[in-house]
Amino acid sequence: MAAKKTNAARILDQMGIHYSIAEYQVDEADLSATHVADIIGQSPDIIFKTLVARGEKKGIAVFIIPGGDELNLKAAAQAIGDKKVSMIQVKELMPLTGYIRGGCSPLGMKKNFPTYVHDSVLSYPEVYVSAGVRGMQLVISPKDLIRATNATTWKLID
Repeated sequence: MAAKKTNAARILDQMGIHYSIAEYQVDEADLSATHVADIIGQSPDIIFKTLVARGEKKGIAVFIIPGGDELNLKAAAQAIGDKKVSMIQVKELMPLTGYIRGGCSPLGMKKNFPTYVHDSVLSYPEVYVSAGVRGMQLVISPKDLIRATNATTWKLID
C-alpha cells in the first residue's frame, strides 16, 4: 500500500528531489524524536526535528536539529543575528505553520520562514524529517533537504 502524499512530499516531487517515506505507529503519549528513532530503529542523530522559534527582532525562524538535542537558544539567536530567541507556544504552531506538534515538517509551511539546519546533518548520507503528519518521516539526503528548505547550516555553540 502506497503512503498518502503529504504537501511536503509533493513539494519534493515538484522539485525532482528523491526521497522515501518511513511510516511508523504513532504513540500519542510520546511524540519525541528520540521515541520515533526507537520505533523505526534508527539513531536519534539522523532523526531531525523541526522547531519553530521567535527572535526578539527578526521574528519567526525554523530550526532543524538532531532528535536527541535541545535547541540552544543562545546559538539560535546568534544564527539568526538576534539578541534573544524563544520557542513559540504549541498553540501557535498550527496557525503559523499549518502543522501540529509531532508532525511539523520543515517543508510546506504556510510561509517560507528563514530555516536553519544543524551542520551535523552533513555527516550522514540520509536523514529523516517529518513528512508533515504524525507517523510519517521523509528520508532524504542532507544536501537535498538544505536545497528544498532553502536552509542555512549552522553550528550549535555550547
